[in-house]
Amino acid sequence: MSETNGSRAYAPFTEVDQAIDWINSLIPFGIRPGLERIELMMERLQHPERRLKFIHVAGTNGKGSTCAILTSALMAAGYDVGTFTSPYIEKFTNRFKYNNEDISDSALVELANQIRPIVEDIAQTSLGSPTMFEVSTAIAILFYATVCYPDVVVLETGLGGRLDVTNIVTPIVSVITNIGHDHMDILGDTIDKIAFEKAGIIKPGVPVVTTVEQPEALDVIRAKATERQATLYALNEKFSFERTHAIENEQVFAFHGPFRDVEKVVITLNGAHQLKNASLALMTLEVLRQYMAFVIDDEQLLQGFRQAAWPGRLEMLREQPRLLVDGAHNPEGAETLAQALRDTYRFERCHIMMGMLSTKHHRDVLRHILPLADTLLITEPDFRKKMDAEDLAQLAEEVLGSGSKRPHIIIEPDWRQALAQLQGMTAPGDLAVVTGTLYLISDVRSHVLYQTDSQKGW
Repeated sequence: MSETNGSRAYAPFTEVDQAIDWINSLIPFGIRPGLERIELMMERLQHPERRLKFIHVAGTNGKGSTCAILTSALMAAGYDVGTFTSPYIEKFTNRFKYNNEDISDSALVELANQIRPIVEDIAQTSLGSPTMFEVSTAIAILFYATVCYPDVVVLETGLGGRLDVTNIVTPIVSVITNIGHDHMDILGDTIDKIAFEKAGIIKPGVPVVTTVEQPEALDVIRAKATERQATLYALNEKFSFERTHAIENEQVFAFHGPFRDVEKVVITLNGAHQLKNASLALMTLEVLRQYMAFVIDDEQLLQGFRQAAWPGRLEMLREQPRLLVDGAHNPEGAETLAQALRDTYRFERCHIMMGMLSTKHHRDVLRHILPLADTLLITEPDFRKKMDAEDLAQLAEEVLGSGSKRPHIIIEPDWRQALAQLQGMTAPGDLAVVTGTLYLISDVRSHVLYQTDSQKGW
């Protein structure tokens, strides 16, 4: 039986690929900051967002890792957890998780059929069609509110905060990981402007936890928290951490908080930045324990932190030859990767394969990466906004200038050919690294681990 929308009729989706193709067909509508369309969708659906408890996570980098740690710890404590993140690494269904399992194909089909007439109706109004991310967010909220009923939903913003689609929710705690130079064409060209957008997730009376450290950014967040009468828990003010041990695939830190200290927390995520993300997650859980009556005993807490994993970030895909992937797609991410390569990994030679989107800050990324590369293999992600490999190589040459240490630069636009070259040149004592856009990481990860193509997407 067909569904009708005005004078048009269309058959319901019966296969998951049909539903995903329809959602992805909305990609050309782009990213359109604003809440009018999602507010209208929620109204038509009888406000499912009001039935859920949310942990709302914004920030430039570290959102996904923080969400993964929160999810792992809450699940270890016996809570049912929904997790909505983007971009997805392998499959479209990755973005809608319940207890770390993807949404079922049948549920996605059913929810897409439910929301499609509403989307088509709104498309005929002056608001224009809802975007792919707006529809994905609406499906996520509907999934959690009407299908699986989690105790709490860990909700990652898509872009910014203030005008981000996910800002439709009123959370039980707001989390801001950090502020960096990304999406400056949309969010603003200074740190304080970007901080203003991220601080837009702060709601009246809802506590906010942050590891933002730049004074100008923290001032913006503090002002917004004061305005909204929201208690602010800021790193190095209300809580702190110190690393006590670090080897590859194991880091230990001590946490000092306003309610108590936790002396030995172990994570298997690599990179010093993950200690900051982990302490942020721990402070968030402490707020939930203190004010929201969440019951999380220490044994469960520590187990959850140790088990937390997040694909595509300092992830060792293969040991022979050693192949590390990291989605360092902005200057702060590249600085973090460079620091981890210096501190955590041991190698004789480092061969780095990189592919970027055309919209990113390439020079600043290259400044961090180039000093560590013995070989730089420049390629192109299989994505519509890709940066031309020849152009990226030219930028690399300009950044290198007349410096004494110069990596051997290879240009291979076909990422599969580039990957084969990378693995072929990596000797037993060497380290191969694939970095840049997560769209490239997604393809390489699926190819190496599963010998399949990825469904990558934002």
